[in-house]
Amino acid sequence: MAGNLIFIIMNQNFKAMKKILTIMLAAIFLIAAVPTLQAIDKKSEKKARKEMKRKAYKAARKEARKFSRAGWYVAPGALPMDKQIEKSWELQYQEDEEGYPLYLVATGNSVGESQSAAKLQALELAKLELAGVVQTNIIAIIENSVANNQLSRDDAASVTKTVAASKNIIVQEIGRVVTFFEIYREVGKRNIESSVRIGYNSQLAYDTAKKAIKEQLEDRTEELHKKLDKILDF
Repeated sequence: MAGNLIFIIMNQNFKAMKKILTIMLAAIFLIAAVPTLQAIDKKSEKKARKEMKRKAYKAARKEARKFSRAGWYVAPGALPMDKQIEKSWELQYQEDEEGYPLYLVATGNSVGESQSAAKLQALELAKLELAGVVQTNIIAIIENSVANNQLSRDDAASVTKTVAASKNIIVQEIGRVVTFFEIYREVGKRNIESSVRIGYNSQLAYDTAKKAIKEQLEDRTEELHKKLDKILDF
């Protein structure tokens, strides 16, 4: 009887030790695997960046040739056109952690009597286009919220009307944009046309729009504001 008891105790201790040893070995394996996994991630990231640059370079060369044939040129002292456009495409290919574009992109064209006047107006038009992109996306989200019963039709109509009226406010609230490229060409005898492509961080753009919309809806119920916070949580 005593012998059986000792055997049972020893067997249980052996099982416990085996379990502990298994856990320790698994932990050692995971620790040892971390550098390998990190190396794989870095290799994948490096490969992705290389592919992105390849695509950007190819797209830039094609676009630069098209612009050059149409008489466009860059300002004195600026980067060559193909380099500006290549950088533009690199930034446009960038994505956030969730796989969405990191930048919202817009273009603007304007004609003026001087290069600076044409550029200034082109930038303003690009910002208006940028605000329009934000508006369109937000209105789509609001319309979808009605289908999902998150907002009533009356509330959705009120918010949509406010969004549509907030374009100029959004433009004014947009901070410093990234100029991807700027090019010019002669128009007639005295005028210059400017074309700019700008980018703005997507999250900042939507945060700016949310702020503008909520300020316009300041007199509405707190419940509506809470719903909007949930619906517009980009």
